[in-house]
Amino acid sequence: MNNYDVIVIGGGPSGLMAAVAAAEHGAAVLLIDKGTKLGRKLGISGGGRCNVTNNKELSELISYIPGNGRFLHSAFGHFNNRDIIAFFEDLGIALKEEDNGRMFPVSDKASSVVSALVGKVRSLGVEVMTDSPVAEVIYDSGAVRGVKLQSGRTVNAGAVIIATGGKSVPQTGSTGDGYPWAEAAGHTITELYPTEVPIVSGERWIHSGELQGLSLRDVTLTVWNAKGKKVIAHRGDMIFTHFGLSGPIALRCSQFLRQVQRQTGKNAVELSIDLFPDEHLQELERRLQDKLEQEPKKAIRNSLKGLVPERLIPLILDKAGLDGDLTFHHLPKTGLQALAALLKRLPVLAHGTRSLAEAFVTGGGVHLKEIHPGTMGSKLMDGLYFCGEILDIHGYTGGYNITAAFSTGYTAGKHAAEKIQ
Repeated sequence: MNNYDVIVIGGGPSGLMAAVAAAEHGAAVLLIDKGTKLGRKLGISGGGRCNVTNNKELSELISYIPGNGRFLHSAFGHFNNRDIIAFFEDLGIALKEEDNGRMFPVSDKASSVVSALVGKVRSLGVEVMTDSPVAEVIYDSGAVRGVKLQSGRTVNAGAVIIATGGKSVPQTGSTGDGYPWAEAAGHTITELYPTEVPIVSGERWIHSGELQGLSLRDVTLTVWNAKGKKVIAHRGDMIFTHFGLSGPIALRCSQFLRQVQRQTGKNAVELSIDLFPDEHLQELERRLQDKLEQEPKKAIRNSLKGLVPERLIPLILDKAGLDGDLTFHHLPKTGLQALAALLKRLPVLAHGTRSLAEAFVTGGGVHLKEIHPGTMGSKLMDGLYFCGEILDIHGYTGGYNITAAFSTGYTAGKHAAEKIQ
């Protein structure tokens, strides 16, 4: 067969859902992927367990998609997080809710989610072509006509959905293939940059490796702008690496670090770690004094054990300008204040992030002013649709990006099918 109603390019989360929606709405669908198997990125998501969505209320969920989440209001009207949960449960995938609303399969196996979704695609009669790279999307007289494969074969369709992802995690096939096809249709691609990515620091104490592998639980990481004002703060867990900071809150702060760099034109951005986010500075200072007073003859480096992670103590004492062998009786009041201040705001100079290829999510993409939010259709090319990470939409990790992918995929598939009816 060489003629279809809808062609979906890309077999990731958004493309698979687009194929399902288009087929359910009566279209003859062809799903094309350049890889040898479908759902590769889905198969490694959530640490191999597949965090299929997040169960937060819709308004709160959107706030966890800082990259243009409000654009999704219309798409969520068609297919939202609760619909995603119902969809997978109808496929026989029992789900469970974990911390912060994250939804996982009870099996804890991403493969079960991929198998169910691919099985649904095939059961709907969608024709699937794998190992079939697309060379170009064919446009003529302001409308989509089909696609040309690298093999030279041309396939005709009244609608084409580009679901090729961004440029993050390229080993899954997300290598930015769709951007040139979007530009050929007249679309603008906003600046691409890594989000949800580890942070790089040039601090000497980072590169010495003295803190490498140290995890901090339930702390707050803050990004500050050049005027010393808070840009964003996230509370949770983080880890020191040989190059900087990683872990959930570091990943969430990464895009705001790059934002400050773009605004100031400077490489270095101040971050800070609050080790005691539930205590005010004065409360912490009193608690610190009480602890040191209980062992007045003990060196403060030893007295701090149990209150502060042991591997952090030398750094904090050094930044406070204090000799760790001092006892409480010889500790000046200003020294106590300096210690408390550092425990509340331990400074870390950041100098960038790891690369786009190492990021979990791509920031930037097809400009949303050129997309109809209610259909995911192009405003510039009739019959052209976009969904998933190729759009200028990005969220935090925790089920938010995959929710956006499923929602935009379903919306694109539904409306592409309805257009050609």
